[in-house]
Amino acid sequence: MKVVLQNLTKIFPSRSKKSGEEVVAVSNFNFEIPDGKLIGLLGPSGCGKSTTLYMISGLQKPTSGKIFFGDDDVTNLSTENRGIGLVFQNYALYPHMTVKQNILFPLQNLKGEDKLSKEAMLERAYEAARLVQIEELMDRKPSELSGGQQQRVAIARALVKMPRVLLLDEPLSNLDARLRLQTREEIRRIQKETKITTVFVTHDQEEAMSISDMIVVMKLGVVQQIGEPQEVYDSPANLFVAKFLGTPPINVFEGKVQGEKLFIGEAAVLDVPGVSDQEVHVGIRPEGFTLDDNGPLKCKLSNVEVMGRDVSIVSTHDHSENPIIRSIINADQRVNVASDVVSYSLKPHKVFLFSKDTEERIFFEVK
Repeated sequence: MKVVLQNLTKIFPSRSKKSGEEVVAVSNFNFEIPDGKLIGLLGPSGCGKSTTLYMISGLQKPTSGKIFFGDDDVTNLSTENRGIGLVFQNYALYPHMTVKQNILFPLQNLKGEDKLSKEAMLERAYEAARLVQIEELMDRKPSELSGGQQQRVAIARALVKMPRVLLLDEPLSNLDARLRLQTREEIRRIQKETKITTVFVTHDQEEAMSISDMIVVMKLGVVQQIGEPQEVYDSPANLFVAKFLGTPPINVFEGKVQGEKLFIGEAAVLDVPGVSDQEVHVGIRPEGFTLDDNGPLKCKLSNVEVMGRDVSIVSTHDHSENPIIRSIINADQRVNVASDVVSYSLKPHKVFLFSKDTEERIFFEVK
C-alpha cells in the first residue's frame, strides 16, 4: 500500500497568550512512500516526525494538505477505519491480560463483515505471535516479560489486524543497547516477511540508517532531505543533514575558497574546481582523512584510540568548529604517537562544502 502525503501541514495554536505565535509542527510535507517499503522519519526532538506519524494514523488532523492510502483519500477518515497498525514506545499493553488476550483484543472489537470466528481469531493471534517469535509466551502477563518481549507483543498486536500500513513511534527507545540492536533487526525481518508499508519514527540516526529503505530527515517541521540512507550520508543536502548523520559525527572546519582551492587556515588542502571565492563551512567525514607526512592539513595530536580493525585519531585544529577532530584510519597504518602533530591529505569525495550564509551544499567536481 503506497502512502502519499500531499502538502501536509500541521499548525498548533500558540502556547503563550502573550506572543500569540502559532507553532508550525509540520510544514508543506510532500512525499510518496512506496508500497512495501520501510521509511525512517528521522530528526531531533521537536522536528515534527511524530506529528507526521500521528497525522498518517488519524490521531491528529492536518491543518491543510491530504493523505492518500493507495488511491483512497483518508485525510478525514477515523483512525479505526484506516487499516493501520500502531506501535508506541511505551508498549501500551493491558497489564491484567495475558499476551494472547492482548494480541486478540483488536480482533475482538471487529464488527459487521470484518467480525471473525473464535477459531479464526486464535489462528491469526498465533500467526502474529510466531512472526515475532513469542508463541511460547502466550499465557504470561506483561509484568512477567522483559522489555524486548513486551515490545514484540505490541508489534504482534499491531500486525494481527493485517494492517495496510504499520506505524512505529520510537519503538526501541525504552530498550537497552543490546535489545535495541536485536529488536531493530527483528522489525526489519518482520517487515520484509510481511511486505507491509512501514513508517518508523526515531531520533537515532544509526537506527534509521540500518533498517530503512529510505530516510526522511526533518528539522523544525521542514523536510531537509529524502533518500536512501547511504545516498544521504554520502551526499548531504546541507550542513544540518551532514552533522545529523554519521557516527562519529562529521568534522566541521572554518574554511575559504580562493582561486578554486580550499584553504583551512593558511593551508591549501584541496582543489575545488568551479567554486567561487568565498568563506565556507568545510565538513570532513572521519573516514575522509589519509595519514600523510607531507599532507597539507596539520592537526595537533591529542590521542590515538585502537579499536581493533580501525584506529581513531583524536586531534585539534585552530579552525575546527568541533572541540576535537576524530579521524578513522585503517589499523595497518602506524601513527607516530611521539609527535605533537599529525598530517593528513584528504579524500575529495568525503569533503563537503557548505555556504557560510545559508548552510546549503556547494558542489565541486571530484576528480
